[in-house]
Amino acid sequence: MSIASQRTPLTTPAPSAPDATPAPGRPRAWRADLLVAAVSLLIAVWVTGALWADPAHRASGVNSGDQAFFEWLLSYGAYAVTHGADPLFTHLLNVPDGVNLAVNTSITVYAVAFAPLTILAGPTATFLAILTLNLALSAFAWYRLFARHLGAAPWAAAVGGLFCGFAPAMISHANAHLNWTAQWVIPLIIGRCLLLIRRGRPVRDGAILGLLIAVCFSIAAEALFFTALALGVFTLVWALSRRAETRTLLRPALTGLGTAALVAGALLAYPLWLHFLGPQGYHGTGFDPKVHNEDLAAYAAWPERSIAGALGLNAKLAANPTEENSFFGAPLLLLVIVGLVLLWRRADRAHRATLRGLAVVAGVFTVLSLGPELRWLGRLTGTPMPEALVGGLPVFNAALPSRLALIVAPVFGLLLAWLGTTLTRHRAHPATAEPTARPADSGPAADTESSADTAATRSATPGRPLPGPRWAWLAAFAVALVPLFPTQLSARDRAPVPHFFADGTWRQYVADGGTVVPVPITNDLLPDGQRWQAAALADAAGAGEGVFRLPAGFFLGPGGPNGTGRIGPIPRPTQTLLEEVAKTGTVPPIGEAERAALREDLRYWHGSIVVLADDVHGAHWPTYQPALLQTMTALLGAPERVDDVWLWRTPA
Repeated sequence: MSIASQRTPLTTPAPSAPDATPAPGRPRAWRADLLVAAVSLLIAVWVTGALWADPAHRASGVNSGDQAFFEWLLSYGAYAVTHGADPLFTHLLNVPDGVNLAVNTSITVYAVAFAPLTILAGPTATFLAILTLNLALSAFAWYRLFARHLGAAPWAAAVGGLFCGFAPAMISHANAHLNWTAQWVIPLIIGRCLLLIRRGRPVRDGAILGLLIAVCFSIAAEALFFTALALGVFTLVWALSRRAETRTLLRPALTGLGTAALVAGALLAYPLWLHFLGPQGYHGTGFDPKVHNEDLAAYAAWPERSIAGALGLNAKLAANPTEENSFFGAPLLLLVIVGLVLLWRRADRAHRATLRGLAVVAGVFTVLSLGPELRWLGRLTGTPMPEALVGGLPVFNAALPSRLALIVAPVFGLLLAWLGTTLTRHRAHPATAEPTARPADSGPAADTESSADTAATRSATPGRPLPGPRWAWLAAFAVALVPLFPTQLSARDRAPVPHFFADGTWRQYVADGGTVVPVPITNDLLPDGQRWQAAALADAAGAGEGVFRLPAGFFLGPGGPNGTGRIGPIPRPTQTLLEEVAKTGTVPPIGEAERAALREDLRYWHGSIVVLADDVHGAHWPTYQPALLQTMTALLGAPERVDDVWLWRTPA
């Protein structure tokens, strides 16, 4: 996030270190990279360990509905690759209207890249592999950005990177969100933006940036929007502070960004059309921003899945367990604030512009994350907040306010990395009066990949030491970060997909393209039908065969208030009836009106068969399969027992 003014090789240690020598530093840098990569992977495996213990029978303990949705996306992506289907629009769900996946979290890049694994091992294994890699790669990518581009010492960059990769928000979203845990692409985008102005290859770097933008849009469009907004705020603040340098950097920046826009625009032309103008689209999520806003007290609270949370120090201030988007804890807040003040006092004018930009970004996103009305300790206070002014604007209305707090964690990570770097370099050179910068490259474009001597690195080892002994600062880091160390994600038992679907028995009862009506009808709370179809899609992708369709489903589509979106379609009478039975276990009186409604719904869905499994999975509450069986028998008569499911053929 820092802006450049001079040029030094990227591969050398931080140019501000008095003893920086490029040749010896290279092997040590690779050793540090390997160590950080190994630690990142080990922590990621630890966090997801409860799921790895038995992937076929375990699911997210708090968000199994979203897990089923992402598993379906992975299977559909593999199916689209092998069958030449549209990866961004399908009629296999929500018969007869279909689903616009471009306005959902389609994770197309993942679905295509991991299609072989999905076909070979199934969507559950692919989901778990991506989730684990997301966490590990995110930590490593932030470390690389801090160490290679922003002048942090290796160990300090590792601390900052590991904090970013396993921040409370990342662990919270690791409860099944493959989109929000894919933070590794964000530091790649930031690093490429820096290179646009650090070397004389804006067209090449802009093209790579455009590719990264397209990848990020495919995986997490909301995160891409937040990143662009944060970079825009930072650049504006920095440019106002460093106007002379801004004029020098304007031409390469515009050239690179223009190239990026052309490349990303070409790659995203169809997805963007579908997103904003395509069928089954919507404008705004329809979620209440006064529910999905961050509690101000949450910034000083402990996350649930952490050492502090395990000790009972979590105050449960999030809207749900997957939205702990701040939860930094009071000690870390204090360390960051004190660290920012001390870095500011030790910084030259150039570095102060960078620190000012970072502080403004953190402040703006903190305030916006509080939503349209301030919440404190779980209660809305009636105090209006600035987000109310922008929350209704296009694109803003598709984002949950509390998630804006996700931008704050990388700012904290970078400040931790710089603070740690100051400790390291001061220890090595306690008497240094001023840092020694490396000479600038002689030409505008070096032969090797090069970067600017940023304001951050030029002042990374100022002469004045930090107040107090070094051990006290290390203790402060420990007090701030150790309580945040993540515990394992919670997991729960989940029945495997019935053999009727896993083994392909369904083909004897439904022609390709026919509709299977699951009991209960699939939605975010009752995801079984979508899991059945995901297994069939993965099987069909490998065998080159067709697959059945489903009514309704778990997805975002139109139907919310004032043209906004909603989860799934507006429920039809049978869907509402069966969901209530599944939730309460109460069998309602069944008469001719209910049977007529079912017949009409089956015609609307073009239903071929109706299927009830022996185990019905409820994502957030227990379900009552015997009551569902009794209800369906009253509606359609006695079922057939086929393999391990109950089956009704639809009436003619």
